[in-house]
Amino acid sequence: MNLSMNWITLRVRDLEASLNFYHGILKLPIQRRFESRGRQIAMLGTDGQPKIELIQGSESVLKPESGVSIGFEVESLDEAMEYLKSEGIPTVRGPVAPNPPLRFFYILDPDGFEVQLAEHS
Repeated sequence: MNLSMNWITLRVRDLEASLNFYHGILKLPIQRRFESRGRQIAMLGTDGQPKIELIQGSESVLKPESGVSIGFEVESLDEAMEYLKSEGIPTVRGPVAPNPPLRFFYILDPDGFEVQLAEHS
C-alpha cells in the first residue's frame, strides 16, 4: 500500500474567522469553497501538498486540548514571529530548539488549535 496525505479536517465555529487566519494571515490559498449537507466547507493549501479542510459546524469532534497540532515550514522563524506579532497573533509557546537544525514556535488559531511554525536550517 502506498499512502500520501490528502487533508486534515478541522471543525470550526466560525468559518470566516478561520479563513481570515489561515488564508488572510498565514496566506494559504483557498482551493475551493462549497456547501455539503448544510455545512460550509473550505479547502486550503497549495498543489502537491496536503490540504486543510475547514468545516463550519457546532459539533466539535476534535478538541484543541487533544494534543493535535498543525505544522508549517517557514524560511525564517524570526521573520515569521515578527510578521505574526505585527498581525496581533501572539506566540503561545517557544521558540524552542530541540536539536541544532530545528527551531519552532506555536500560535493558536481562532478555535484554539495549535499551529506550529518551524525552521530547519
